[in-house]
Amino acid sequence: MSEAILEIRDLCTSFDGATVHDHVFLEVTRGEIFAIAGSSGCGKSTLLREIMLLQKPDSGSIRVFGKEVLDLEENEALAFRKGCGMMFERGALFSSLNVLENVGLPLKEHTELENDLIEEIASIKIELAGLPSSARFKYPGELSGGMRKRAALARALSLDPELVFLDEPTAGLDPLSASGFDELVTHLKESLDLTMVIVTHDLDLLWHVADRVAFMGDGHVVGVGTMVELSKSDHPLIREYFHGPRGRAAWEQAWKQK
Repeated sequence: MSEAILEIRDLCTSFDGATVHDHVFLEVTRGEIFAIAGSSGCGKSTLLREIMLLQKPDSGSIRVFGKEVLDLEENEALAFRKGCGMMFERGALFSSLNVLENVGLPLKEHTELENDLIEEIASIKIELAGLPSSARFKYPGELSGGMRKRAALARALSLDPELVFLDEPTAGLDPLSASGFDELVTHLKESLDLTMVIVTHDLDLLWHVADRVAFMGDGHVVGVGTMVELSKSDHPLIREYFHGPRGRAAWEQAWKQK
């Protein structure tokens, strides 16, 4: 049986009396691409922020690499975050830094490497993310949406994490750019032996990339499995999500490519 990298147990979260997570349980195993899906407002991005210790749940347990992270002191939390890669929904690139500087920033902040070596490593990560070498000296405002996403992913990989989190990585991309990003994610997972957790509402990405998917609704995880398994679920929230017009189109396209 594969090793559990991420274990979430009995997690509860509420804001101003409104329940976001109501006893959530999840487990992600080593080497898989695990997606978290659900309608807007279901708490999937909140869950990601809690895993990364950017906000605290009301109660419950989050274990990463076998260690409880909710009990970490601030210096321990910083070390934990350094061991994970995080790609934010809008990239969160610094507009005043070019791509090379953005990707190299975590290395500059958290290592004692010389600048020449930082630039060399950052250049490798940029190439891994599928960007041309000419993109290294461009600023975020000079990049297309797809290129910004790839630059953000390159930065997430800068410290060689084993576990990478992607928040809505294909949001706002045209179909061709989104398809290219899907292929990139699969290639990086296999070539770098990564475990990836992806928060997304992109049905094409779910079908083409995810090994397993957790579907959230009404504060719970209402289903976990492969997309084929979830597509056969009788749960009304899952059926509504996966069997609407967009869901059927994504399903048909996925099966055409198999």
